[in-house]
Amino acid sequence: MSDPKSETAPALTYEQARAELATVVERLESGGSTLEESLALWERGEELAAICQRWLDAARARLTPPES
Repeated sequence: MSDPKSETAPALTYEQARAELATVVERLESGGSTLEESLALWERGEELAAICQRWLDAARARLTPPES
């Protein structure tokens, strides 16, 4: 996997996705959102976590030597 971008989401860098994920977590932890808003935030957080994981997996693949 050389390109961790999702076909369904706009391309985000790892740093952008991580920063937005931190904001989502902050908003969820602060409370005060409706159930619908909380669910939407949770779903966005899941998407962002997956984007970050794809970036990390791609970086790991580049650093791992091929098996011989």
